[in-house]
Amino acid sequence: MIKSLLLTLLVFTLAAPVFASSSKTTKIYVWRNEQGVLVFSDSPRADAKEVKLQPDNVIQSQTEYNTEVLDITPTVALEQYEIFINTPKNNATIRDNTGSIYIDGGIKPRFKSGLQVQLQLDGKPYNKPQAHSMFSLRNIDRGEHKIKMLLLDEKGKVIASSESVTFYMHRASSQ
Repeated sequence: MIKSLLLTLLVFTLAAPVFASSSKTTKIYVWRNEQGVLVFSDSPRADAKEVKLQPDNVIQSQTEYNTEVLDITPTVALEQYEIFINTPKNNATIRDNTGSIYIDGGIKPRFKSGLQVQLQLDGKPYNKPQAHSMFSLRNIDRGEHKIKMLLLDEKGKVIASSESVTFYMHRASSQ
């Protein structure tokens, strides 16, 4: 019985500064009920005594003055994508009489559903965007060509662009 009374008194003594700081006019009263148990309340009774709080026990809440810490607005983490061309290497010469070339790219952090890759050949879109970064081109003319890959989001907006890669198509002439 005495342990529970002491425990109750300890809890209310520790909680008193919190109650006192939430409202400057809050008072705490104590009395014994019919069973002899101590009762603490913020409502006075005829037989209740006011608990005197020491001013140094009052702890001011930081959020009372600075509510910025309560900003719980979720932030959207924007993924920064990178797209690059692995094959061919810049300034490579491709020797193929049919004009065929294989282009392989990569995407970081990870290719996710809904994204598409548009290949540009000599500054113009080559075919339609596709859901991977591997391309097989046929019948490419002799000479110098530039390729570039664009990563598009679900709405078709460019979210990443590779460096431009120059390659030289070498096809044996029929002469």
